[in-house]
Amino acid sequence: MLNVNPERFLADLHRLRDFGAAGVGKGVVRPAFRAPDIAAREWLAERMQAAGLVPRFDPVGNLFGLAAGPSLLIGSHSDSQPEGGWLDGALGVIAGLEIARAAQEAGGPAISVVSFQDEEGRFGVTTGSAIWGGALALEVADQQADGQGITFASARAAMAHLAGDFVDPGQFTGFLEMHIEQGPWLFEAQEAVGVVSDIVGIRDMRMTFEGEQNHADTTPMHRRRDAFQALGRFNAMINDRFRNVVTPQTVWTIGHVRLHPDAHSIVPGLAEFSMQWRDGDRDRLRRMEEIIHSTAAQVAKEMEMTVTFGPMLGLEPVAMDARLQAALRESAEAEVPGRWRSMQSGALHDATNVARLMPAAMLFVPSINGISHAFGEDTDEADLRVLAGAAMRAA
Repeated sequence: MLNVNPERFLADLHRLRDFGAAGVGKGVVRPAFRAPDIAAREWLAERMQAAGLVPRFDPVGNLFGLAAGPSLLIGSHSDSQPEGGWLDGALGVIAGLEIARAAQEAGGPAISVVSFQDEEGRFGVTTGSAIWGGALALEVADQQADGQGITFASARAAMAHLAGDFVDPGQFTGFLEMHIEQGPWLFEAQEAVGVVSDIVGIRDMRMTFEGEQNHADTTPMHRRRDAFQALGRFNAMINDRFRNVVTPQTVWTIGHVRLHPDAHSIVPGLAEFSMQWRDGDRDRLRRMEEIIHSTAAQVAKEMEMTVTFGPMLGLEPVAMDARLQAALRESAEAEVPGRWRSMQSGALHDATNVARLMPAAMLFVPSINGISHAFGEDTDEADLRVLAGAAMRAA
């Protein structure tokens, strides 16, 4: 049995929050490759070295703390949303660090740690682990740009002085990722731990309706080719058409809307927006894509507009490793008997990509009031202790 140190674990978790601390409560602003993110990774590298691990940065900013020989890899990501909370993936990184530290002090087992880069999608979908896991080619990722037009290639150049070669995944026997649930189910049920059965698949693309820009005061309603009205009609129609296809666990979101020319007195001639949908079934994801395309085409035809579709980004649904799940279930029952559940992850995580390379599993703790990706994100520190204990048992 490893002797994890809860106080040391929590102290490091609070220290990591200092990098990019913002807003009220425990808010964090630490997007990938921004100065707070790079500083946090350099601090993490120092903590890994102090724990007896060998820190290694790869060309895309992923940070590994390597144990000698074959090892179990534990971690997540330390970048944040543009406005995020103190836990999210940072929890899994620090939990991995504490377990690796306890293992070093006990003389084994061998535990390595990772903080993947750009999980939060400044440049794509789980960019760092997607590249390392082989789901995304580096030359493709380098062309991806953030909302300000900065490319991944130019952003990662800020860490070129730290970068080494890619780490060989063959040295790891498996992967564990600890994370807050990012939903309300554990919190509402007053349960302490969730063992993840599978991670949903995701599809994400940009769409554009192009109508006709015109004067807002003088163009009668029946003559308008208003791109925003097309977006509104599209949204209402897909909500209705999805009804007999989706399940209560299926989700879809229209976001990142940009109108042109975005002025008070001009009928918008262009509406560009993101369309994202998630489900655990590949066939349902495909059927939803078909509905999206056919509905958009119908709206464009009826409103005398054009519609265009950007490239599709996404990952397939992934089942977690059965053996590691069993170990986590056993650990959860030992730590919090009767206060845990097996559950699907509705959010995307780095484990999706790592599962392409090795057995992978995930463990959740509650998000208070189901809040995540916001400054109000939090988890009771007693539940964080349970997480460290359960992961230690599985390791």
